[in-house]
Amino acid sequence: MNFQSKKKLGQLLCEKLYLDESNLEIGLAEQKIEHRPLGQILLRLGYITQPQLNESLSIQVGIEKIDLTDISISPEVITLVPAELVSKHSILPLRHENGRLAVAMIDPFQPQVIEDLRMVSGHPVRRYYAEPAQMENSILKFYGSNVARMLDNLVPAEQRPKAEMENGDYSPAKLSELAREPSLVNLVNLIILEAIEARASDIHIEPFEHQVKIKYRVDGMLIEKAPSSKRLQAAIISRIKIMADMNIAERFVPQDGHIEFTGKKGRVDIRVSTVPTVFGESVELRLLDRSVSLIGLEELGMNTQSLEGFDQCLRKTHGIVLVTGPTGCGKTTTLYAALKKIYSPAVKMITIEDPVEYQLEGINQMPVNPKRGLTFATGLRHILRQDPDIIMVGEIRDRETANISIRAALTGHLVFSTLHTNDAPGAVTRLIDMGVEPFLLASSLEAVLAQRLVRTICSNCKKPYKPDETLIRSLNGSVAINPDTQFYHGTGCNDCIQTGMKGRTGIFEMLRITHTMRDLIAARPTTEQIIKAAPADHISMEHDGFAKVLKGITTPEEVMRVAKSIGEEE
Repeated sequence: MNFQSKKKLGQLLCEKLYLDESNLEIGLAEQKIEHRPLGQILLRLGYITQPQLNESLSIQVGIEKIDLTDISISPEVITLVPAELVSKHSILPLRHENGRLAVAMIDPFQPQVIEDLRMVSGHPVRRYYAEPAQMENSILKFYGSNVARMLDNLVPAEQRPKAEMENGDYSPAKLSELAREPSLVNLVNLIILEAIEARASDIHIEPFEHQVKIKYRVDGMLIEKAPSSKRLQAAIISRIKIMADMNIAERFVPQDGHIEFTGKKGRVDIRVSTVPTVFGESVELRLLDRSVSLIGLEELGMNTQSLEGFDQCLRKTHGIVLVTGPTGCGKTTTLYAALKKIYSPAVKMITIEDPVEYQLEGINQMPVNPKRGLTFATGLRHILRQDPDIIMVGEIRDRETANISIRAALTGHLVFSTLHTNDAPGAVTRLIDMGVEPFLLASSLEAVLAQRLVRTICSNCKKPYKPDETLIRSLNGSVAINPDTQFYHGTGCNDCIQTGMKGRTGIFEMLRITHTMRDLIAARPTTEQIIKAAPADHISMEHDGFAKVLKGITTPEEVMRVAKSIGEEE
């Protein structure tokens, strides 16, 4: 170990084959100019990764590397370090060593983390280096179900009465006291952290007669976690309401709030909503991860025809472009990607949204505020006085907003908006039903993009399989399937929480408004007439979904699940 510690960093990196001699020479030459640590220079140049640097520095200073594969840790040691700290800094308490607490770390060079560990555990710390992949698996193994563990610690299973009828009817002062208990604070933080780690978009806390259910929405599907004891209901809900700056004394009226939470990778904005139910308040937390960069237009999953058609619309100087679909199908993400693509300092872009979900660089974004009289319609009127080139209206909900948006499109503005309709042709009939004059709509509408989200197959456990015959027959009615076509699905692994699916992509239907269709729209058409008059290159959402099945991106079952909702209202 003494010999290793005398070795230079560059030599260690080359011995590990993380770096070649020529790149080391470049790094050393840069160091003579910059006078900064060599490791930081090599990182900046992209020659090595942070884990490679951490490992080599650990060897250099004599920090022992530990294999976590078959490690066992006593429950007593695990309770010394809160799961919140473990998750945030990727650390793992191992054992007691001569009065010290042995801790595995993927970055052993964080003085503040070591000090925090010493404070919470009450022991000086001995550092070990561990590989990131092993660390992730070990944290999952020992702290993975940390919410379940903590719930059990707070109210052990054997102490729970069979029928816990108590709704926790406490005074506001008592609720506030319960909610500030360190164990409760940690529990709520843990629920949020675990949801972020699971890539959840929402957390649902639902009270029932004998328990409180905790669910995470991952890739659009709800996953039920360990339920909480009824005894903790009042304290958990009060804690969330305190964090969201809501009135904890008011339990019989719906409330909205906002939490700024710092996760492992950065800031997460959380929108909180409570509604009273028979068994207490139901809480919904919508997680908006600021550290996740916005998706580019090319990464949404559009087929070539849809992407080209949508791209052409973005280059127009005026007109209205609509994105349609149900709540949570990614309409706002698509519009943000469009605005990001066409942004230029030479054009003025203003949005009005409810609420502003992500801040866009260089774009003026206005949140609606109905309590103060700022609705989509009133906001839109004032936006037009700001001399904008491009306007985005978060959603067309009523006749007034629809009419102002269309008149804005007719007076030389490019307007983007969303509408809740089942498919692209349905947007035309919906606007006419709202009271928009058909001839104005025919003159202003440029395109309608309808979309849904389908889950994609987990790349880690993707395997060929043979789907149900009836499913293949139903697909055969839409696309021609070769008998030799290979279908894929996910078998389930830790990466995808045993679902076989990880991540989502869009399926799209792009309806370009041609001259023929403009004449048709002016005559108040039905949805069927619009579909018949659609251009030859028009592709339905089902077709787009089945094309993604044939490419091995998603499964036939997933497309049928989503496509079923498309066809129901037709």
